[in-house]
Amino acid sequence: MWARNARAAVRRARENEELRAAGRPARSAAGARTEARRDELDAIDPGWCPAWDTGWQRCYRLIQNYVQAGGTLPTVDGDVIVQGEDLGRWVNAQRFGWEPLLPVQQWLLENTLKITPAGEEERPVKRTQDTMWALNLTAARQFHAREGYLRVPRKHAEHLVDRRPDRPSGRH
Repeated sequence: MWARNARAAVRRARENEELRAAGRPARSAAGARTEARRDELDAIDPGWCPAWDTGWQRCYRLIQNYVQAGGTLPTVDGDVIVQGEDLGRWVNAQRFGWEPLLPVQQWLLENTLKITPAGEEERPVKRTQDTMWALNLTAARQFHAREGYLRVPRKHAEHLVDRRPDRPSGRH
């Protein structure tokens, strides 16, 4: 909370300086911070923003540090874990969840980490209820043909075997 107030105070001080420089009356300076104090906050972390989710900022910094130390940008879930954070999963979450990000977050991702939004061709195809029913029915038939019964254990995953060479097999 103190940091948010400090950032707001720095912003008010900067606005007041601009108003005074333009010869216009400035608002109250109560709670304003000087440029030196803003610089002190920036020395701690120039990219910190109290309006953003702290988890987002944490992962951003972890990836930035990882890349600056010579690592390559992780793009596979589970490939790079730093301080308990799955950096590949975070990168993919940003790419596939680009629209809700603030423009400044998008700018940071593109310009500092070279992360871009996922293209339409990369986005998973949404399945309809009919498609899901057909896949689940195929999985049930395959399980029954192999096991001879349909008492499927709750955590069982059926790997579909698709005989057509142009279709990859799925997992259900």
